[in-house]
Amino acid sequence: MNSQQLIANGRAIYFRYLSEAGRSSEPIGVVLCARSGEGRVVFELPTLLPHEDFLSTQLLRGKTPRRGMQRG
Repeated sequence: MNSQQLIANGRAIYFRYLSEAGRSSEPIGVVLCARSGEGRVVFELPTLLPHEDFLSTQLLRGKTPRRGMQRG
């Protein structure tokens, strides 16, 4: 999966969460599975599996360079 697609998938998961969650806690990012493309919002720094990527909310909102992406 290329980085543009990874970020697009992360944004879709993040913004869907924001639209459905209302006023609950703000997540710190999204963990995406490179194999399935599925993901989840996270509220604390995760321990990543080898096929997972962490995308920070700063990256997903477009407020920082690619430093917000970590690979597991």
